[in-house]
Amino acid sequence: NTSFKSESVLSLDKNESLYGVRSAVRRARDSFLSKERTDSDLKDGIAFFYDRSSKLWEDVWGEHMHHGYYVPVDRTDHVQAQIDLIDEVLKWAGVDDASPPKSVVDVGCGIGGSSRHIAKKYNCNAQGITLSPYQANRGNELAKEQGLSDKTSFQVADALNMPFESNSFDLVWSLESGEHMPNKEKFVNELMRVAAPGGRVIIVTWCHRDLESGEPSLSKKEEKILAKINRAYYLPKWCSVDDYCKLLEKEGAVDIKREDWSYIIAPFWKAVIKSSLNLKSVIGLLKSGFSTIRGAYAMLLMLKGFNSGVIKFGLITCTKKKEE
Repeated sequence: NTSFKSESVLSLDKNESLYGVRSAVRRARDSFLSKERTDSDLKDGIAFFYDRSSKLWEDVWGEHMHHGYYVPVDRTDHVQAQIDLIDEVLKWAGVDDASPPKSVVDVGCGIGGSSRHIAKKYNCNAQGITLSPYQANRGNELAKEQGLSDKTSFQVADALNMPFESNSFDLVWSLESGEHMPNKEKFVNELMRVAAPGGRVIIVTWCHRDLESGEPSLSKKEEKILAKINRAYYLPKWCSVDDYCKLLEKEGAVDIKREDWSYIIAPFWKAVIKSSLNLKSVIGLLKSGFSTIRGAYAMLLMLKGFNSGVIKFGLITCTKKKEE
C-alpha cells in the first residue's frame, strides 16, 4: 500500500508539474497572440495582478491608484493631483452642490484611497469592494491607521454581483474600474441597482473613442493596441462613453452627463513611466513578477493610445429616478 501511495503521489506530482508547464506555455502563447481571455481568467487575473502590484504602487505613488488632475498641465505634485482628481470629479458631477451623501460604495476600490477621502470630505460612511484580497486587507489596515475604521470598510466582492441590498447608497462611485468589467451591461445594472432613488452614480473609466456615424468598428491598428493593453492589464473588450450612456438610458437613469477629460490627465502616464526608472522601482518591479513587469511595459501602450486618440478618459454621471 505504501509503495502504491508513493507511486500515486509521484504520478500526481508529475501530472501537476506537466500541467504547470502546459499552463505556462498556454499563457505565454496567448499573451504573444494577444488572445482574448475568458471571464473566469479575467477575474482570477485581476486579483492576481493587483495582489502582486499594489504594494509597489503604494510604495512609489501612495494610496491613490488612479490618474491625476493636471491643471495646470506642468504640475509635478503628482499625489496631490490624484486627490484633486477625486474632488474635481465630485464637483463636476454636482455632488458638492447637493446634500452631502451619507452612504457611499466604491466599486473597484483599490486600497481604498477614494473611499477614505470621500468619507472624510462628507463625514459619511463608505464601503469598498475589490477582487484583490491584498487590496481589501490593506484598505482596512489604512482605515485603522487613519482613524477611519468606523466610517470605511473594504471587502472582496464581484462588482457584477455586489453583496448589497438594492437602493442602498446615496453615491455609487466607480473610479477606473469599469474597464475591467467583462459585461458592461451587468456592471451598469448593478451600479443602478444599489443606488438609492435619487442617488448619484459616477463612472470614471478608460474607454475607446466614440465611433463615427456609419463606422462599424475601430480600425485594425486601434484594435491591436487595445488587445495588447488587455493582455497586460487583464481587460476585456473596450466600449465607448456613448455605449455607457445608452446602457444608463436603458436602466432608466436621468440627468445623464458625460465629458472627456483625456487632456486633463494627459501628463499622468509620462510621470508614471518616469517614476518607474529609478532603482527602487526597478527592484520592486523585479520582485513583483512577470505580470507587473508586463504592466509596466503596457504604460507605453497606454501613452500611445491616448496620444493617438483611440483611448479616452471618460466621465459619466447620472441619477437614479426617484420613486413616485
